[in-house]
Amino acid sequence: MTLQQQIVGTAMQMAVCTLQPGQTVYCEAGKFLFKTSNVTMETRLSGQGGVQPGGGAAGGMSGMLRQAMGTAMQAGQRALAGESLAFQYFSATGGEGTVGFAGVLPGEMRALELDGTRAWFAEKDAFVAAESTVHFGIAFQGGRAGRSGGEGFILEKFTGQGTVIIAGAGNFIDLNPADFGGRIEVDTGCIVAFEEGIEYGVQRIGGLDRQGLMNAVFGGEGLSLATLEGNGRVILQSMTIEGLANALKKAQGADKQGPTGGLFSTHSG
Repeated sequence: MTLQQQIVGTAMQMAVCTLQPGQTVYCEAGKFLFKTSNVTMETRLSGQGGVQPGGGAAGGMSGMLRQAMGTAMQAGQRALAGESLAFQYFSATGGEGTVGFAGVLPGEMRALELDGTRAWFAEKDAFVAAESTVHFGIAFQGGRAGRSGGEGFILEKFTGQGTVIIAGAGNFIDLNPADFGGRIEVDTGCIVAFEEGIEYGVQRIGGLDRQGLMNAVFGGEGLSLATLEGNGRVILQSMTIEGLANALKKAQGADKQGPTGGLFSTHSG
């Protein structure tokens, strides 16, 4: 059963989902917006829909134990990733129901359709909601890529079949590295999501020389860029959380003192 959903809005989009009886979606805690009265809401620790093979009544006590251990492990992974431990589940009863979700930053939303052949990886704050047939996991990027990649250290992994709704800051652009010689280099904070088969890495911007330090200190890019290689969809956002925070800080006058420390500035009021 395909999830009926519509992305609405402009500056800050929302996802409005129509649930059929027996259909369930789950969302990241804090991203629920509204629902009709015939849609039930339940909070769980698990982000995987349904009973896993070997679990439930048919699997007996050992199946229930495996399922409990899997839920605890997933909750532990989310805690390590700095994410909420719980998901909110929504199901329609007694007829068709409606539930709405929204991201936490001004920007776009996108519905990804999984057919079971390819997983999707998303930046850890991008997930909004998914059908219960989609399985949620945490993917830790190890080694140099993990240490240097900043936002790319922790990724959310989605497998199975169904719809996943993600959100980002600013506007989205869809790219395929195969269209650009097989490789693109990206600000680490601009990555929203990419398909399985895309290889993620991190490279240093130049060396520790004068130009490299100029890039890091004055270019606003730090010392590293993310690299994405392969053939598959990549979704980037036009605004980073760090960029948004700096813009708000500037608007509040936090950086208007300048080198004189505000000695010659004037304030009204």
